[in-house]
Amino acid sequence: MSADGIPAALPADICLTGLGLLLREWTDDDLPVMVELFNDPQVGLWTPVRVPFDKEAAGAYLARARQRRSDGLCVQLAITADGDAPMGEILLFRTGSPGEAELAYAVGPRHRRRRLATRAVQLITGYAYDVLGMDHLLLRIAQDNRGSVAVARSAGFGPTDATPLTRAGSRHPLHTWQHHGAERALRKLMSASSLALDGAGWSGHGSPGYGSG
Repeated sequence: MSADGIPAALPADICLTGLGLLLREWTDDDLPVMVELFNDPQVGLWTPVRVPFDKEAAGAYLARARQRRSDGLCVQLAITADGDAPMGEILLFRTGSPGEAELAYAVGPRHRRRRLATRAVQLITGYAYDVLGMDHLLLRIAQDNRGSVAVARSAGFGPTDATPLTRAGSRHPLHTWQHHGAERALRKLMSASSLALDGAGWSGHGSPGYGSG
């Protein structure tokens, strides 16, 4: 395990199912579809992906994703309905702070308005808490990106008062949103303390799990 609670070596092959989705690893066969999804003005406007985005760019993007996974930095999964054709992407990556990760997402133009991003965020949020043992999950969103703001709210995130940040490759200041399940670690600690007291003859109560909205 690493110091921040995430396994030092992230799982080599992740497949998450639920909420009508299957999140799976990208493959070389997905490169033509990746071009269709990411070669879009909205993707270029709101994400670090640069357009035009061709098959060569897709190959470089996938190679980078695999290297970041190998380095234990990031998980990048294709959003699918049944494991077949990707409709978008969901990412989880370390922030450098203990127990904290950031999520990001993009959905292809033909697949929007189907709550794909919301459901993918909810699905990987559960994975981050329950499998990776994360305590804090963040999103960084440009204020004018109304689609992503709507996804954040629907998936159980709320805005914070953190100072907006600017990243290399980003065209807009990014505002920080935090998942409401950030209190989960405190509830777990309180629950564990209650159980310990209960074992010593005190009456204790467990705490509810996190909610994803």
